[in-house]
Amino acid sequence: MPDVRRIAERYELLERFSHGGMGDVWRGYDAVLDRPVAVKLIRPQAVTSPHLAQELEKRFRREARITARIRHPGVPQVYDAVLGESYEQLFLVMELVDGVPLTAYAHPDRPLPVSWAVAVAAQVATVLSYAHDVPVVHRDLKPGNVLVARDGTVKVLDFGIAAILRTDVTKLTSTGNPLGTHQYMAPEQVRGGRVTPRTDLYALGCVLHELLCGRPLFQGDSEWQLMTQHVGAAPTPLRRLRADVPAALEELVLHLLRKAPEARPADVQEVYERLLPFLPLPGDGPVPREAGPAGAPDPTGIFRHPCAPRSRTGAEDGWRPAAPAAGPDAPPLVPAAEREALRERIREVHAHYVALMEEERYAQAAEVVGEMTEPAARALGSQSKAVLRLRTWRAVSRQLAGDHRAALPEFEALADAYERVSGQSSEEALECRAQAARCRGELGQVTEALAGLHGVLDAVRAIEGDVSESAVELRRDIGMLLLAQGRAADAFDVLEPLHADLCVVFGPGDELTAEVAETLAVIRLDLDGGSRSTP
Repeated sequence: MPDVRRIAERYELLERFSHGGMGDVWRGYDAVLDRPVAVKLIRPQAVTSPHLAQELEKRFRREARITARIRHPGVPQVYDAVLGESYEQLFLVMELVDGVPLTAYAHPDRPLPVSWAVAVAAQVATVLSYAHDVPVVHRDLKPGNVLVARDGTVKVLDFGIAAILRTDVTKLTSTGNPLGTHQYMAPEQVRGGRVTPRTDLYALGCVLHELLCGRPLFQGDSEWQLMTQHVGAAPTPLRRLRADVPAALEELVLHLLRKAPEARPADVQEVYERLLPFLPLPGDGPVPREAGPAGAPDPTGIFRHPCAPRSRTGAEDGWRPAAPAAGPDAPPLVPAAEREALRERIREVHAHYVALMEEERYAQAAEVVGEMTEPAARALGSQSKAVLRLRTWRAVSRQLAGDHRAALPEFEALADAYERVSGQSSEEALECRAQAARCRGELGQVTEALAGLHGVLDAVRAIEGDVSESAVELRRDIGMLLLAQGRAADAFDVLEPLHADLCVVFGPGDELTAEVAETLAVIRLDLDGGSRSTP
């Protein structure tokens, strides 16, 4: 395995996502729980001594207990706080969210549709309502702390982080470089006054103003200018910057941006109610002229289709097979030296993959292979043997990690590809069909799983007979699925002849023979005295 930076003998830092005011954010891996995580390194200037680092860690744990009481899916979980070996750095380990930062939604030349901006604000308001009920005040709400996940749900990041770093003690007369984000600071924060839920309302007003007009509320050449404007300058009404903003929405934003906390809306629930008239109704379809940034998740979807089921398998993000070409998949014309270098890289990835699989780090193994798959497909062709192997490794590791929903479409796409390349009866195609059926069984699609396994078993029997390794596994899996369906008698009819075959071929002491015998004993108890017909 390549050398990676590791903290607490558990978390690995794999790739830096961003560099912000409070610190770097890394894509990481939890080697104990085999899951991806986000790791935030609190910037060194915030941790100036081992004593301060230990104080920060204590403060974090105190804040984390409070923040953990915000029971809302829009608040990513914080898992751990780790002091670096030198006691001068603090790492915060958090839930990794796949999404687009809100900073990508605001552009001065491409105003965001009103419905999109309002949908984001309404979702943030919902999250804040749960936080303020604890009570927890965010203190540093800004576009960089808001993500829109792939399904359009809004995630508010870094609850409690500002409190840990005490960024709300900045005063207008302060010298040096205070922590915090001055473009979204309420006047009372700038003055070092008391922070309340209405402080978050001011920041929400700043965010909504920026989403609607594409520019921050105030702009200046220095932090001093920004802070003085928040304290004393009047915000520009939105309709002067964008004529199609509804008057009532402009009025709400101006209400949120009042200088005195007590002059703002009473609470975030009031804000949500005033946003409701501008949200799409359930069942509404998207309006063509209200398309947002290309490739960005649509935050209005949860209002158009509230409580909708998860997208069908295969519709989520991830690898999706392209439509088969009219002719054979000819690999691109890549120089021989580059192709050989790529194959060498694939060999290195495979060695890394094998090491991870041996350590049962299945989720990370899937990521390692996945990073290689796309460049290999571009260079060698999507149906080259090397690329198909990469895709198979990823599917297997996802399946072993328990991510059957992601593994299923990969196995089905691989079966199609292997059939085109090697024929329907090829060992690879049949194995992928069988694994896809097993994934369906794990996902509760038992009828479809049984049909898939029976189809593969018929093909295997015709080629290898009834007691080959593949046939035996398929017969066992079919019997167990029937039992899981409550069809004990049918399961018995499958497993009893299987047991007889196993005794002849492998002997009664074989592990699989004993396993099937135990299952038959349980079924006999269930059927004892009853009918052999299917229940």
